[in-house]
Amino acid sequence: SWNRVDPVGARVMFTSLKADGTADKTEVFADGWLNENGEYLGRPVDVQILKDGSLLVSDDLAGAVWRISYGD
Repeated sequence: SWNRVDPVGARVMFTSLKADGTADKTEVFADGWLNENGEYLGRPVDVQILKDGSLLVSDDLAGAVWRISYGD
């Protein structure tokens, strides 16, 4: 949350699903929007998957849309 004493968040999480469709493990997929001083550099709020498999992440704080794609 944005107003915690010890900042947390500012990352995109991935939750895998079990065969029955319930949540399994959750892990960090992308981070870097919170620096070591606890200052927010961005606030990711929504994602969209494109046809090429890349991921768009909207950022309310920076007023930006970030694209995450596979590397070579």
